[in-house]
Amino acid sequence: MITVIGSINMDLVVQTENFPRQGETTLGESFTTVPGGKGANQAVAAARLGGHVQMIANVGNDGFGEELIENLKANTVNVEGIRTISGTASGIANILLSEGDNRIIVVSGANFEMSPAHVNDMKEKIAKSRLVVLQLEIPIPTIEYILQLCAEMDIPVLLNPAPAGGFREQFMRNVAYLTPNETECEQIFGTDMETALEKYPNRLIVTLGDAGARFFDGKQHVIVKGFKTDAIDTTGAGDTFNGALAYAIVEGYDLQKAVRFANAAGSLSVEKFGAQGGMPPLAEVQKRLQNNVTD
Repeated sequence: MITVIGSINMDLVVQTENFPRQGETTLGESFTTVPGGKGANQAVAAARLGGHVQMIANVGNDGFGEELIENLKANTVNVEGIRTISGTASGIANILLSEGDNRIIVVSGANFEMSPAHVNDMKEKIAKSRLVVLQLEIPIPTIEYILQLCAEMDIPVLLNPAPAGGFREQFMRNVAYLTPNETECEQIFGTDMETALEKYPNRLIVTLGDAGARFFDGKQHVIVKGFKTDAIDTTGAGDTFNGALAYAIVEGYDLQKAVRFANAAGSLSVEKFGAQGGMPPLAEVQKRLQNNVTD
């Protein structure tokens, strides 16, 4: 069982030909609503691959909340740990897409009502986990409580430190796998990537976009190359990587193979629209791995 504890948002997505400059108004090409949130995205990514996934989270007592829960159900994610918070709006992410890139503003809403008490109420469900997956879109005191609880129950934690501003290096005492990108890595550790990697062998995996990912195995730096792809929408690529990495770890892959599997899944995710829209099933990832088309 993979347990994802984190955020659920409705993504409000605008596509435009050019990003507006400060003070500028520009016409958009399309608008759509797409289920998202880093927690929900990572849960869906792991479940699409065939993982047994449950989610612990909050939504608001609104139409978005109902839709977000139904979407998780449709993707075979167990939603028994999701609470609906009265008088609070569901989280949203305002996403602007242009030229294959994105700019995102998140309004946390019900996600920031996630408390240690709620987590404690779900203790029996968490105890069934082989891996707990976290991000930093819920309150930091709750993250700290989860890490301590998982340590007490001897459950490994995969933490995706995004947004990076909430990360504390003392978290590493209770984190089995940390997955920042290169910028986040240097921001949270206050040093260059190579030094940080060497401090946390086989635990710190730094993602490098389409170049792949890297870690330090205790003896040498291991660079796991990315896969060639034609990107349409990069939203959710990192979440796909993390969900796929969680799936591969629980399936017993060694770290290098798990990272390569996650790279393949992430490369597929950018070829379709939406954070969850391109998240691939297992057969597609296996096909890309077999084709072995890397940079």
